[in-house]
Amino acid sequence: MKNNIIKSCLIAFTILVVSGCNDEFLERYPLDRITNETFWNTENDLRVYNNSIYDLARNDDNVPILMAHHNGFDSHWASVWFQDEFADNMAPRHARHTVFQQVRAGKHTVPAAPQQFGYKGWNFVRACNVGLANYGKANVAQNIKDRYIAEARLFRGWFYAEKVSKFGDVPWVEKELNTESEELFAARMPREQAMEKILEDLNFAATKLPDNWGDGGAPGRLNRWAALLVKSRVCLFEGTWRKYHGGTDPNKWLQAAADAAKELMDKGPYRLYSTGDPQNDYNAYHRVLNLAGNPEVLYWRKYQLGVFTNHVQSYFEYAGGATKSLVEDYLCTDGLPISLSPLYKGDGKIEDVFENRDPRLRQTVLHPADAAKYKYHLGDGRTYPRILGMAGGYISETGYHIIKHYNADDMIGKAFDTAEAPGIILRFGEALLNYAEAQAELGKITQGDLDASINKLRDRVKMPHLMLDKVPVDPRYTSDGVAPIIVEIRRERRIELFMEGFRYGDLRRWKQGKKLTIPTMGMQWDDAAKARYPGVVAKTSVDPVSKKTYIDVYQGTDFANPVFDESKHYLWPIPLNSLAENPAIKQNPGWQ
Repeated sequence: MKNNIIKSCLIAFTILVVSGCNDEFLERYPLDRITNETFWNTENDLRVYNNSIYDLARNDDNVPILMAHHNGFDSHWASVWFQDEFADNMAPRHARHTVFQQVRAGKHTVPAAPQQFGYKGWNFVRACNVGLANYGKANVAQNIKDRYIAEARLFRGWFYAEKVSKFGDVPWVEKELNTESEELFAARMPREQAMEKILEDLNFAATKLPDNWGDGGAPGRLNRWAALLVKSRVCLFEGTWRKYHGGTDPNKWLQAAADAAKELMDKGPYRLYSTGDPQNDYNAYHRVLNLAGNPEVLYWRKYQLGVFTNHVQSYFEYAGGATKSLVEDYLCTDGLPISLSPLYKGDGKIEDVFENRDPRLRQTVLHPADAAKYKYHLGDGRTYPRILGMAGGYISETGYHIIKHYNADDMIGKAFDTAEAPGIILRFGEALLNYAEAQAELGKITQGDLDASINKLRDRVKMPHLMLDKVPVDPRYTSDGVAPIIVEIRRERRIELFMEGFRYGDLRRWKQGKKLTIPTMGMQWDDAAKARYPGVVAKTSVDPVSKKTYIDVYQGTDFANPVFDESKHYLWPIPLNSLAENPAIKQNPGWQ
């Protein structure tokens, strides 16, 4: 594998350099090295070239689509697990995670250079376009060529969709450029026009990729089912964006999302992972090193000592912990929200929080009794939670330690930056959520739709079904302006996909930026808590709804009073250097 990656990179570099040369002498074909003119012949040539595109996609900062964990030390921030820090699910305070805190609080500004996960990675588009200009030269059947064309188009469409989601209009390029190309100085393509191009790429990929590359579930290549899941994700984003922000024909995109998800659900070989153990099945497969053959995982990134490693497990402390907002969204075991259920025990002490709640809560947030089970902080034997000011062990800003992905065995006895926690990039559970939401937004969801989607997720943890004729009306969400069924589907999405990189984008596409202005709180903090957790230096505030006192994570910091400007914060600013390089590119509204 390592040799193939090196070979791929060398070949890609050679092709990129040679393809830009027009000098008459250089057009002679060298006999001792690979050239653009002699390379594109066999299926193996196409495969090796596309391997180089996969390799570029491992840089999650430049190309945040196949997101897992960045290599080595940079896994402390460039990981899909930490993307929820942009939103209201997690509460980072570490200086190395300042960028997440700034965006979460609406305190980010126009950057000089591209921000993290921002306006960059355009060499990835070039790599895709170089391949698309040359695959047709191969002396193989068209259906074989189409496989590799489809891979490149899936990558290109997915990459551009991510850029559209953050920046709106984009500099669309679909051919290889050189230093004289007019496109280098063109204006950005309007969002809706670019999305049509993206949909063309995704449609091609969802029809021309093979159902199976014969990799046996290893983290090999993206197949047609993966393309369908990506299509459903992208179309759901665009459909809801147009519905809530304004745009042409949102139902076209919502229907495309529903159709893609349903095709995967009905015809694909995937299913939810379940062994019949509702107390463990939700997080069990998130905490293992090898996901080959897992029935729920469509695509994942493998890390292996001596090849590609991370250290992401050691940086849970940087995440700050789960928020009060997240914890309160888990239903009680009667299927009702805490605002309506008589089973809710309150949050006077942390053990009460877990009583009579959706089992996914205890598989996401550390229950004090589970520290030994998870060998928390390498089995240090300390009592948890541990909060800022307490000596030793892992510290949580909120008191709600995250254990969904925690795997002590990936750290015990391993040197720094040599851990191997995999990254789940695409899983079947998302398809179920995409389908249910698209159908609900279209206004045509049925009980059968719920049973085929949301209720399968609930069955895994033995939670009551969501019934269309008995949808609870949570008073905490009546001001959102959407039907109760949509509220519950959004809640399910937040719970099921916690720490998988979706929450920030979801709030933006739903036009729910106001939720980011709610102060970030943690555990209840009363006299009993002060006695139980000596030494804590937590700042506190009174919750305006319950009138109880809670840890207020950012009180006294630059992020204490979050803002969200509806006129600008749904999109990110274009960096100054990009504006200077091309005057035709205009800044996003509100960021001038």
